[in-house]
Amino acid sequence: MAEKAQMKPRRVWRISLGWQILVGLFLGVILGVVFYENQMAITAMQNIGTMFISLIQMIVLPIVVSCLTVGIANMGDMHQLGRVGGKTLIYFELMTTVAIILGLLVGNIFQPGHYIDIHQLHSQNISQYMATAKTASHTGIWSTIMEIIPTNIFKALSAGDMIPVIFFSVFFGLGIAAVGKRGEILTDFLRAVSEVMFKVTSWVMHTAPIGVCALIGATVAQMGLQSLAPLGYFILLAYASMAFFIIVVMGLVARIYHLNIWDLFKVIKDEMILAFSTASSEAVLPRIIDKMDKFGVSKGIVSFVIPTGYTFNLDGSAIYQSLAALFLAQAYNIHLSISQQITLVVILMITSKGMAGVPGASFVVLLATVSSIGVPVQGLTFIAGIDRLVDMGRTVVNVVGNSLAAMIIGKSEKEFDMEKNQQYLATFTKKAKAE
Repeated sequence: MAEKAQMKPRRVWRISLGWQILVGLFLGVILGVVFYENQMAITAMQNIGTMFISLIQMIVLPIVVSCLTVGIANMGDMHQLGRVGGKTLIYFELMTTVAIILGLLVGNIFQPGHYIDIHQLHSQNISQYMATAKTASHTGIWSTIMEIIPTNIFKALSAGDMIPVIFFSVFFGLGIAAVGKRGEILTDFLRAVSEVMFKVTSWVMHTAPIGVCALIGATVAQMGLQSLAPLGYFILLAYASMAFFIIVVMGLVARIYHLNIWDLFKVIKDEMILAFSTASSEAVLPRIIDKMDKFGVSKGIVSFVIPTGYTFNLDGSAIYQSLAALFLAQAYNIHLSISQQITLVVILMITSKGMAGVPGASFVVLLATVSSIGVPVQGLTFIAGIDRLVDMGRTVVNVVGNSLAAMIIGKSEKEFDMEKNQQYLATFTKKAKAE
């Protein structure tokens, strides 16, 4: 009996979510190669992948509404909210502009378009993007601004329109704060809703490796690995530019605010892997909101900055759009002067905001942009096949950028708990050693 009492409990070896997703990614590539151009298998994998993304979309808006409303209600100060909103939008615009300029600099220095023959590339069907771009371009900037205000919040929720939902939630939260104690019942209810939805999120994340395997498998099975070779240099440059932006540019910005970008990587590494594998920022939004809250940023700041960044802070997309536009111009031997490239920066700054909410936004922005610099729209048919592959990288940049933005705005507003930050970071350090 004494021997049994002294026996240590058997340690159960578990694979972390990040490793599970990487295994799913690897298996997806294998399935894609095995079932190359097998339409039945492709359809099955696409459906499974779509089901996973749908599960994520199911929980995103309830979390945004509940967390943002509670956060704003606790903040309860219109002046502070206006200050936070102003800082957030200025920060987003500055970082997006730097990202666009970085893409142009890389394109001018390494000139990827001069190393390929555009006529030897395989074209893809982009009719779905053409229709979206045509619809989006006709709406204009005023329509985009007016659509921020929802005439029917339930319609905005059903359509998944993030910005109108944020707009309503902000005013709803301020209204709850204004009525005082009578509004506490709503705050308690919405806080409970957010806790329930975060629990549901943890359940959904168990299916992430299967969803990732299906999404990657369908992509590889459709285009085949051999189709990547002619555009390999462009893909490499795109990823190198994105890595430079995350490590150097974001790293410097973090250092200015006495933050360590590597600590952020440590905390959100699983979300970075999931975002990369699914090419979907929404897939990680609930977990990013939860983690940034636990990482020391106040709930009000996190709940406002991160969902807003999903429309206004797409740094990875900005890098890709400017680099791709220059790549196509070079491929068609179209020389762009300095003034034309400055015009390109301005156009991308405007179009990226006006079309951020439409499906396939990055590709739609390119469609609306290339014609303004004299590049044939048909050129986009040659890079459409690799759009998903590059989308995986730019999604990671967008996720890291929005996470860092929440920390920086929190720091600037003195709504950043450093003690809570270090305690949460310590748990990840222990977990990394255990693995």
